[in-house]
Amino acid sequence: MNQIRAMLQRVFGLVKHHMGTDQFGNKYYYIPQQRSWTGQTIRSRRMIEAINPNELEYEAGSIPSEWEAWIRGRRKDPPTMEEILRNEEYRKTIKIQAHEVQQKEEIRKEKEYEEGLVARPVQTQVKGHASATYFEKDKLSPDPSSTANTFQPGGWFPPENSSKKK
Repeated sequence: MNQIRAMLQRVFGLVKHHMGTDQFGNKYYYIPQQRSWTGQTIRSRRMIEAINPNELEYEAGSIPSEWEAWIRGRRKDPPTMEEILRNEEYRKTIKIQAHEVQQKEEIRKEKEYEEGLVARPVQTQVKGHASATYFEKDKLSPDPSSTANTFQPGGWFPPENSSKKK
């Protein structure tokens, strides 16, 4: 058996074992530690053969988290399709329950606002930075408020009656 494996390695390169395929069509392989035809030791690794090999089209969630954990070595055995589907259903249930809790919380807050138990949050409009000389001023002054290193953009406009070349 080892002689056949060695011969296959010399002819075809690395030996890889197909460990499974996910619901998207991605294939997962385990490459055991082996020697190359030059005698170099190649450490064992896990790899994915993506259904969509274009990196630019990769989206989060196109690899199930169970397979990602196996690829990264956080789990010893590859996941089964039943496990993946069971976990997917569990995640959907959790999302539905979280949405229901959020709706109940919004109803509770609205009831507290109506009963006067809690004040509604105040929306404030910030007019500039607190360190600016024009902070909280409704209209900017035509007089210079800063120069050189302390210049504030928009802190000064030329007077309206300035002479213009005609």
